[in-house]
Amino acid sequence: MHSPMKNVLARKLWNAGRLASEDLKKLDDVIADPFQLDAREDLIQHGEDPQNVHLVLSGMVCRYKVLQNGKRAIVALMLPGDICDLHVAILGRMDHSIGTLTECSLVKISRGVIEDLLDNYPRIRRALFWSTLVDEAILREWLVNMGRRRADKQMAHLFCEVHARLTAVNRMHDALMPLTQEELADILGVSTVHAQRVLSELRNQGLVTVQDSRVAVPDIVRLRQFAEFEGDYLHLEHAAAE
Repeated sequence: MHSPMKNVLARKLWNAGRLASEDLKKLDDVIADPFQLDAREDLIQHGEDPQNVHLVLSGMVCRYKVLQNGKRAIVALMLPGDICDLHVAILGRMDHSIGTLTECSLVKISRGVIEDLLDNYPRIRRALFWSTLVDEAILREWLVNMGRRRADKQMAHLFCEVHARLTAVNRMHDALMPLTQEELADILGVSTVHAQRVLSELRNQGLVTVQDSRVAVPDIVRLRQFAEFEGDYLHLEHAAAE
């Protein structure tokens, strides 16, 4: 049996249901030509015409918008196995920017390859639609976070989400969030000073540890309880076994 474990895209899509050997072989072809980008580089900017979609193999990518006053809002995180806007080519013009937050390994996927996957690989097509629906569910949860959860639970909830998403693709290691306090502030919609204060509160409670700007979770069960994190919106019921 062809294993999806070494292919992070296959591992991600496997969460939507089992894939056949021919599907896994095709997904191996999709990731065959990766390239590297440093942290804080744009893949595509607001107003540009998208020609390809991008797959994240390693690192962390964000979707963001910049206001006229220069303030940035990070509205989504893309982690290993995530495709940055599957149907973005349909738009014709970007209404937001996509950039790296860390050093990343990525793959460009052409419109033709996407069309081939959707037209000729029904199990992959279903999994890609599942992935798009999960992206929408994550956005809904972020809106709930910003509107109804206080900042410490909001930040803790974010850490729990990233932990779950990385675990689902077998990419969860000791370090969880290699993000600056400014980037956390841009995600949570608060000032950098406030983000620093909230992170310090979580650390003082022993819910997270911080080393070299990397946040680790010593007890994920305890953090989930504090954040009131359920995780059903990630739809990982069929996650592949370790």
